[in-house]
Amino acid sequence: MKLHELSPAPYSAKAKYRKGRGPGSGNGKTAGKGHKGQNARSGGGVRPGFEGGQFPMYRVLPKRGFKNHFAVNYAIINLGDLDAFEEGAVIDLETLIIEGWIKNGHDGLKVLGNGQVTKALTVKAAKFSASAKEKIEAAGGKAEVV
Repeated sequence: MKLHELSPAPYSAKAKYRKGRGPGSGNGKTAGKGHKGQNARSGGGVRPGFEGGQFPMYRVLPKRGFKNHFAVNYAIINLGDLDAFEEGAVIDLETLIIEGWIKNGHDGLKVLGNGQVTKALTVKAAKFSASAKEKIEAAGGKAEVV
């Protein structure tokens, strides 16, 4: 087999469609645009959301709520979940993502005090609830704010 003998499997490579290249191409003359009208013109067509002059749906429907773009969203985890790690483990956001406890890191990690921790763990997070910090330190571990 030589380089010039190579060819794709039959029907696997589709030829590029060439509009407006004569009647033999199957898409000549008007090139699929029909006869006259706004969409047949160069640069023709309407903007996204235009409904032919009818009052558009995006203006009919009410706007609801408020999105605070300055809000800080934390990825949260409970102390009960951290008890699955072995004694002396260092737990941070990256560890939890790798282990599959958290899917998205958002703006940092917050540890909540739901559940009990029985092992001495070093937990590094952006925030701790007061009860979570208490319980970690009571078990002989460290709660480090990153």
